[in-house]
Amino acid sequence: MRPLSRLATVTLGAGLALSAPTIALAQEEVTLGFIVKKPEQAWFINEQQAATALGEEQGFEVVRLAGEDGQQVLSAIDNLHSQGAQGFVICPPDVRLGPAIMNRAEQYGMKVVTVDDRFVGPDGEPMETVPHLGMSGYKIGQQVGEALAAEMEARGWNPEEVAALRITNYELPTAKERTDGATDALLEAGFPEGNIFDAPQQNSDTASAFSAASPVFAKRGDYEHWVIYALNEESVLGGVRASEQYGLGAEDVIGVGINGSGAAFAEFSREAPTGFHGTVAVSSTMHGRQTAENLHAWVTEGDEPPANTVTSGTLMTRDNWQAVRDELGL
Repeated sequence: MRPLSRLATVTLGAGLALSAPTIALAQEEVTLGFIVKKPEQAWFINEQQAATALGEEQGFEVVRLAGEDGQQVLSAIDNLHSQGAQGFVICPPDVRLGPAIMNRAEQYGMKVVTVDDRFVGPDGEPMETVPHLGMSGYKIGQQVGEALAAEMEARGWNPEEVAALRITNYELPTAKERTDGATDALLEAGFPEGNIFDAPQQNSDTASAFSAASPVFAKRGDYEHWVIYALNEESVLGGVRASEQYGLGAEDVIGVGINGSGAAFAEFSREAPTGFHGTVAVSSTMHGRQTAENLHAWVTEGDEPPANTVTSGTLMTRDNWQAVRDELGL
């Protein structure tokens, strides 16, 4: 049997009393799930590994599962139930699946915490009853827009002669919040709204962004300087790769992403700089560890996590990426 949870170390001789259900949970093995929508992406790999490491430290098991569509998520929940899990952390493949996911979880008596993407109810509003930990999408986006504006100024670019590629996925509320934040920050800095061009993507990866961005560059060849932003760094990288295909060099492109993962590290490690200028890094390790810790405390102690916890980001560039990575534990 694994070590007992923290509750099991409290002695009744100290004058404290535990309820029968709490004592039972303290004495049995605790199993929690961690379901992510893109298990191959570095961000989610880090989250799941951090949760697993915490479980090893505190004596509970973390079952890592993929949930790339609704059916796979429901199957993952069934899987967790068969293993005796008391709850799970999830980044859903579609935030609108929230009611269906909660219905299945409640059938099994499981507690649920969302990470990164928040459940949305039938009314289109966030499901406030499900504890969530994630970024403030709009504020993170603002940091992106501010970084783009600052680098344009540093390069001496005239905003009137610059085009902005906004790689979008408006079906995902988190994506819209991020790109809206970046857009508003650019406009506030004096960037002309008519110079912003949308590239709707079907997914959130580099290939999808490349396919979305290529036609925009093909139609707007009259612009020599570009800024690129999107919901994550993988999408920005897709835009940068598309810009290279159309003959734009690193000196002509400023791309700023969001996350701070292996994709950015690989780009910063290249011998020659590219149009990928930076990324607003957030600690995926912290997201994984904190949500697992919150869920474990909820399961074993009845301590429900806050309804909505938001984290901030740090601009990571080719010049400081290693120091930021160490600081954030990425």
